[in-house]
Amino acid sequence: MKFNCGITGHTGILGSEIIKNFPKVKFIKFNGDITKRHDVKNWINKNEICYIFHFAAIVPTRIVKEKFNYAYKVNYIGTKYLVDEILKSNKIKWFFYSSTSHVYNFSKKKITEKAKPNPISKYGFTKLKAEQYIQKKLSKKIPYCIARIFSFTHKKQSSDFVIPSIIKKIKGKNKNYVFYNTNHFRDFLDTKDISKAILTLYKNKSIGVYNIGSGKKISITYIINLISKKLKKNYIIKDKSKASTSLIADINKIKKLKWKPTKKFKNLIYSLI
Repeated sequence: MKFNCGITGHTGILGSEIIKNFPKVKFIKFNGDITKRHDVKNWINKNEICYIFHFAAIVPTRIVKEKFNYAYKVNYIGTKYLVDEILKSNKIKWFFYSSTSHVYNFSKKKITEKAKPNPISKYGFTKLKAEQYIQKKLSKKIPYCIARIFSFTHKKQSSDFVIPSIIKKIKGKNKNYVFYNTNHFRDFLDTKDISKAILTLYKNKSIGVYNIGSGKKISITYIINLISKKLKKNYIIKDKSKASTSLIADINKIKKLKWKPTKKFKNLIYSLI
């Protein structure tokens, strides 16, 4: 018997990647307003859905900060409505929630799923609130999986995101480019690798929290250097502070499910230029 999968946020980068890379799965898309309970209720009740992938969210961090009330409604209240209606329907067999590394605090060490959440941004705060509601309401009732996805990049990302903003700046008309406060480290992954990780979680009907990342430490300075060399442009770095931040995933848990990232970071960057 083939089961249908419901998906929210299907027009976003990750949601669209999932649909594209899950060719054998029939997706029923949510086209309503996630902040309106009746839209969520009608979608679940009027469709034969067994599994749900929840990607709908407001990003990036700048937008969340500027439009926090709306972001809170989408990221937390929308998830709350979805969970409430899932429980009422009594037909959902597994629930997947796309969360973020922003629920963690910065750490010099790789971050495991057991690390105590301490959001680094308002975006992370809204996603953590949603996580906590899922865990509180669905535990011992409906199997759920929360994926804390670390940084990724894609051609469709706006310049609000780190790598697109660097590419845009270096591609500009100036001969020399000045960057400030680049002494930071992040964990970047290709969206195809993310979709494969989520497919692995789906096939295993995994339960609990999983980090999805590369597990590799990439500095912003290295990214600037890589892009500049490819575009044959000069740049200047002026770091006002020696302090650095690091947000790197420990991916040992998901690797036990026979998944690992495959795309090299350099190739990922070059595919965007």
